[in-house]
Amino acid sequence: MTEERRRVPVDQVGRSRPSPIDPGGPEPCDCPQLDRNEWHEVESDWSDITFAKIGIPAFLGVPIGFWANRRKLVARAEAAGHVPEDAMLIMGPGRLRRTVMMEVEDADTSRRDIVTPGGVVFTRLLPAPWGQMKTIVKETRDMARERYGRNPAAIWVWYLTCQTCSSERNFETLFVAHYPKRPATRDAG
Repeated sequence: MTEERRRVPVDQVGRSRPSPIDPGGPEPCDCPQLDRNEWHEVESDWSDITFAKIGIPAFLGVPIGFWANRRKLVARAEAAGHVPEDAMLIMGPGRLRRTVMMEVEDADTSRRDIVTPGGVVFTRLLPAPWGQMKTIVKETRDMARERYGRNPAAIWVWYLTCQTCSSERNFETLFVAHYPKRPATRDAG
């Protein structure tokens, strides 16, 4: 065994050893970077946005087999049309099954695995570390209800980080409150 012996203070017994710090920093990743001015608390028209979709089994809201299903979704989206660079990959609500959708352009909308949600969305770009998700979804729903006078049809999330960059980017996530038909906005003034 070549492991270095070390002194362990009594108050640190049972804790894991800190990993050596990599002076080069984290490996670069291909995660999308969104401009906060263009995405945070902004309304967007979705009349021309199209997605390929797939249903993923979940246990208490946690998707099971996400990466295998994501690969199937990418193949489905590429077969249906053109997948833009940094395509949206949004996940819908659900405790036992979750819909995951990938943005696709020039797709045949008559296919049953292609959807055009239409309407408008109200988006919020926020850090969402584990344990904060439920609170932020509720806040997003409340803000959208205050703005439009009714609850959104659904709230989707777009996780913008991976295992490599999550900590550095504080689990940056886009919350998407969807209204299939454009509601009238409530003016505050």
